[in-house]
Amino acid sequence: MAVLYALVARGSVILAEFSATATNASTIARQILEKIPGSSDSHVSYSQDRYIFHVKRTDGLTVLCMADDTLGRRIPFAFLEDIHQRFVRTYGRAVLTAQAYAMNDEFSRVLSQQMEYYSNDPNADRINRLRGEMSQVRNVMIENIDKVLDRGDRLELLVDKTANLQGNTFRFRKQARRFRSTVWWRNVKLMIALIVILLVIIYVVLAFVCHGLTLPGCL
Repeated sequence: MAVLYALVARGSVILAEFSATATNASTIARQILEKIPGSSDSHVSYSQDRYIFHVKRTDGLTVLCMADDTLGRRIPFAFLEDIHQRFVRTYGRAVLTAQAYAMNDEFSRVLSQQMEYYSNDPNADRINRLRGEMSQVRNVMIENIDKVLDRGDRLELLVDKTANLQGNTFRFRKQARRFRSTVWWRNVKLMIALIVILLVIIYVVLAFVCHGLTLPGCL
């Protein structure tokens, strides 16, 4: 389960994008940007094969990502909301006049970091659930991409499966390291507790033998 591609655009002008794997998602995303109806704020999702393009448009700024269909809707839209806030906070009114890819050098790194976070860190969904800010996502219908693209225009989505396998391997290793770390800390805490208990027992025995808490009979 992963967010594999993301972009930020003003209309059809892409300001920043990042792809975590070899894919032609960028080409399909451009088609979606050109075909999305209307200009009002919206949350929409379009499915193609086993992947879904999630789109959030707010105040003329569009944030789009492509994710595995197994990731659901809540996490991708939490990612889009996060990216939108970071982008606006960083660039402000400059987004209204910026040229294509003007923010790509800097913000593509942010896209990469947040894609990694929302794809692999369980806290991403946990925090989002606690905030309860994504209730509108429940109303987002996932439509087939043919809904927005003519069949003649639609391209076959190509995704490097090797990269997906590498991502799954990375998540497994990360989870394994976290598990080993948890077990190690648990053993350390247990050892410390045993040492403290042993010291208390020794002190109690000495206090009894030495006739007092200050061990007067042994000093």
